[in-house]
Amino acid sequence: MSLSEPIGSTDEQQTVITGVRSFTVLTVNTHKGFTALNRRFILPELREAVRSVSADVVFLQEVHGTHEQHPQRYSNWPPMPQYEFLADTLWPQFAYGRNAVYPAGDHGNALLSKFQIIRHDNLDVSISGHENRGLLHCVLRLPGDGQEVHAICVHLGLRESHRTEQLKLLAERLEELPSDAPVIVAGDFNDWRQRADALLKPCGLREVFAEHHGKPARSFPARWPTLRLDRIYVRNLKASRPQVLAARPWSHLSDHAPLSVEIEL
Repeated sequence: MSLSEPIGSTDEQQTVITGVRSFTVLTVNTHKGFTALNRRFILPELREAVRSVSADVVFLQEVHGTHEQHPQRYSNWPPMPQYEFLADTLWPQFAYGRNAVYPAGDHGNALLSKFQIIRHDNLDVSISGHENRGLLHCVLRLPGDGQEVHAICVHLGLRESHRTEQLKLLAERLEELPSDAPVIVAGDFNDWRQRADALLKPCGLREVFAEHHGKPARSFPARWPTLRLDRIYVRNLKASRPQVLAARPWSHLSDHAPLSVEIEL
């Protein structure tokens, strides 16, 4: 496993926080900054909503790195990558995993963190000839005792056979980690048939909504959530207060409702 350095700020810019034993996690499919059906570009509104949660670690899916044409079409298109725009001044560290590349630009997964990202790696789990997908694996170092937490941002394919293969690759990555390492896996699993829990249980992962409410959260479509597509899994960590952010403004900011949870070491 090869993990590279983060693309966020340097250690000197890192905000000093001592004694961190709990933190908040948020996961959201940004839909590339557009509302459902791409009717309106709303990334600035989405940034304000994300900031309002005060999450310490944010898992992002479908976020643009670059796009040559959109800045000409939308006057409020940011001059920097979308993940950097969303990070703003609240998340001094961020990492990006480019999954899809096309003539106009690229998009993928990103992770924003108030804690130091000491390494990151983007694992390509694309099935040849189909959708480009990836697992962005970051290692966070918490202030205080320097506890390391593995954070894996996930966006799986639309076909069940592809998701099954991608979950096997995720399981292989998890097997490479120390058995006692704290792990968070979150993102858009597209798992509307709810097969992921059984496939990941042997890896020691527990889905936080299933643990508290018996089933994963309904998160899609955002305005009337019926499908259980998004997940937050943990290993060697405690989770509390899982929430689906489905009310306004969230219901009008993406096609997926974000999920949040409190994590305890």
